[in-house]
Amino acid sequence: MKRLIKQCAVIAVAALGLGACEQQLEVANPNNPDSETLLGRPSDAEALVASYYKRWHEGIYRNLGNVEGMANIMSFQNYASLANNCQNQRYPFSGANNNNAIGNPCEGEQKRVYQVESEVNRVASTLLKQMDEGLTLGSVGRDARYRAFAEFLRGVSLGYLALIYDSAAVVSVQTGPEEIGELVAYTVVFDSAMAALDRAITAAATPGFQSLDANWIPAPTSFNAADFTRLIRSYRARFRANVARTPQERAAANWDAIIADAQNGITADHLNTTNTTNGPFRSWVAQYDTYSTWHQMPPWIIGMGDVSGTYAQWIATPTSSKGAGNTPFFMVTPDLRFPQGASRAEQQADFPITSCQGASQTCKRYFANRIGNDSFDGLGWGWSNYDFVRFHSWRVAGDGSGGQNGPIVFMTKAEIDMLQAEGHIRKQNYAAAAALINVTRVKNGLPAITTFNGTAPVPGDANCVPKVPVAPSYTALACGNMMEAMKWEKRMETAYTHFAPWFLDGRGWGDLPEGTPLHWAVPYQDLQARGKAPAEIYSTGAGVGTAPGSAAAKGTYGW
Repeated sequence: MKRLIKQCAVIAVAALGLGACEQQLEVANPNNPDSETLLGRPSDAEALVASYYKRWHEGIYRNLGNVEGMANIMSFQNYASLANNCQNQRYPFSGANNNNAIGNPCEGEQKRVYQVESEVNRVASTLLKQMDEGLTLGSVGRDARYRAFAEFLRGVSLGYLALIYDSAAVVSVQTGPEEIGELVAYTVVFDSAMAALDRAITAAATPGFQSLDANWIPAPTSFNAADFTRLIRSYRARFRANVARTPQERAAANWDAIIADAQNGITADHLNTTNTTNGPFRSWVAQYDTYSTWHQMPPWIIGMGDVSGTYAQWIATPTSSKGAGNTPFFMVTPDLRFPQGASRAEQQADFPITSCQGASQTCKRYFANRIGNDSFDGLGWGWSNYDFVRFHSWRVAGDGSGGQNGPIVFMTKAEIDMLQAEGHIRKQNYAAAAALINVTRVKNGLPAITTFNGTAPVPGDANCVPKVPVAPSYTALACGNMMEAMKWEKRMETAYTHFAPWFLDGRGWGDLPEGTPLHWAVPYQDLQARGKAPAEIYSTGAGVGTAPGSAAAKGTYGW
């Protein structure tokens, strides 16, 4: 039986239901026009659908108050000693879980993506219902654009709900304005996201489709039907691979479909034009670039690029002794995304961060050897000399109008290429995979892969990259195979470019530390509103009373 809830008063739409605004169960504003009257005006309906890409964006990227900081800590993409946004409550090896108990200190972060993306799903569904009931914008091309964009919004909002949460409510065109919707498993949410993206592609193929106006997706480029379809297929490829919680689920993904989507995806990096006043935003990248206790690159993953022997010594040291003597991790690598040189002084001279502060400037390296005092806060296994600085120019100068204003990457072409490459590896089409991997590998100073199988070590001998911990002890290193080369390229090229990339890939590859939570629970506020008893409001992660199978097993690298 479906439950009903009171309305939320939300900008332009009076009846959005639970999860459709950040203050739930409010009394409806009697002065707010009802949705049927408002959305019956074509110009208002079109303006609303056009505005909701930014709203979708806000749930994922606007501020620090979401789960991205936790996910980055759990996947070794970042290390911070701070309690801010529950970062130091999510340290690996600590038994941390995604506590969803009533009143838990992380509840604000854990509910934000759920609530905003549920709102986007609700609004987009309401807009589509209006068109199904006869709304027209006056031409086939404009109607097709409206329908394609609304379905795209449904697809990407449901897609992120499926990636992050164990379950969610799927609101459709048929869902009544006050119906709460039943919670369904993330796999069902994912299926609904795929169906919506399929419909978006179909609508975009309508003859006469009108290109998106520049403000619909703020970007340096415009989106005609072909460009928009490539973007949709790229998101579809990302969701198909990253919804997996385990290596078994990822192996079972539809890799033929992922390869096809990637081959027909974006042909260059997808940028959004950010604006600190009007959005879109990219708050976590800006915060990491402040060089404080918010950020340093922990050695676990980046150390695989070391050829000096430092990482071999570090990985063989017990976790509790890593960083002993206040010694941060130092590495030497031929990978040109890192500063070059055999000493810290040489690396700092190779790439001083002051050399990358001009407007719209491409930084010479993705990472920098920190200049100034090292941070020894927190646990020693997180300390290193390295910061992520790929987007430093954007953070301090932007496009010249001010820091954090201007184009920045939100989806890299390399990510889509590596999805295709992973599919080829899984299909044993190794030559095709190597051709894709070699694009960024060779560009960044690493030798091309020329042996096309799944077991041969990457070239480079003693200077191979990556070197990975191997069984049985996982305290020794060996040159990685083609799969590990693909993973290295994807990690380096996607770091901090979109929402928690190392976490989403790491759980499907089986690379997260043992016991790491694999997703978050539906926020307890939403469960309470559904009449769930306290005993039914669980914490995800290891332990009694938590979601079944929601913690990572010991994986690829023995962590």
